[in-house]
Amino acid sequence: MTENQAKTSISRLRAFSVHVLTAIGAVLALFALRAAREGDWQTMFVWLGIALFVDAIDGPLARLYYVKTVLPRFSGERLDLIVDYLTYVAIPAFVLTETDMLPESTRVPAAIAVLLSGLFHMSDLHSKTKEGFFVGFPAVWNIVLLYLFVLGLPPYGALAVVAFLVVLTFVPILYVHPFRVVRLRVLTGLVVVAWAIVAGIAIVNPFPSALWIKITLLAAAAYCTAVGLWSWVRRLL
Repeated sequence: MTENQAKTSISRLRAFSVHVLTAIGAVLALFALRAAREGDWQTMFVWLGIALFVDAIDGPLARLYYVKTVLPRFSGERLDLIVDYLTYVAIPAFVLTETDMLPESTRVPAAIAVLLSGLFHMSDLHSKTKEGFFVGFPAVWNIVLLYLFVLGLPPYGALAVVAFLVVLTFVPILYVHPFRVVRLRVLTGLVVVAWAIVAGIAIVNPFPSALWIKITLLAAAAYCTAVGLWSWVRRLL
């Protein structure tokens, strides 16, 4: 084997490994679903948290190893969307039907609305701007689900949150991507790291969470929302 052939083989192996890493998200979704079926919400969120971490690192790795160029036959973006739909949308929709956080008669309709609005977002070719902002609520229902468990809202309050976010999926307001948006990237990254630590603490403790956890997670959500709204308003002016 020549030196160039060896380099090509290594490049392909790296690229293939990134695709495998992304695909592992589907396995994590299965483990999360099994935990949800048993009502083991803490374990479910652990699996979803690992899937979220994998989703955060596979994109940068794909760009680092030029996966699209090295393995042009396989679409990492398509694979990522499939896995994201499982972990971000399908699992949370299932959980909404299995818990008492929503009024009983609304659980299945709410789950259906989450599934359909999530499909709309995932298939929208203009769901991101050139700057990296999401357009419309970005179907992060796994994170919404965590907030619902953390806050312990009354059923109709939780239903109002779900309905409001479903509607926002179709409203072209901007939402910040924590890694791709250059503006305030360092500050946003620090907020995301703090959010991840506090979210982890929330997951390993009983739900609903302590007041300081609720305040911290709500403050992080308010910051990310404010960055997107400010950028959206600037575009309108």
